[in-house]
Amino acid sequence: MAASPSADEAAAIAAAIERFVAETSVAPDGGRGEAIGPWQRAALVEGVGAKGTVQDHLQGGSQWPS
Repeated sequence: MAASPSADEAAAIAAAIERFVAETSVAPDGGRGEAIGPWQRAALVEGVGAKGTVQDHLQGGSQWPS
């Protein structure tokens, strides 16, 4: 039979479970919050948008940024 985990191992397991629950549970407002993920929020804050750049390039407009 396997030995019981040490206190440090038990704490690490508990922390991993808590992190999993926090990342996969429904938001406190019942999921009615923003539908924007962290990557999309960062892109919006930085003003990043690929759609316009690609369309301009395909229509012979602006050049690809270097």
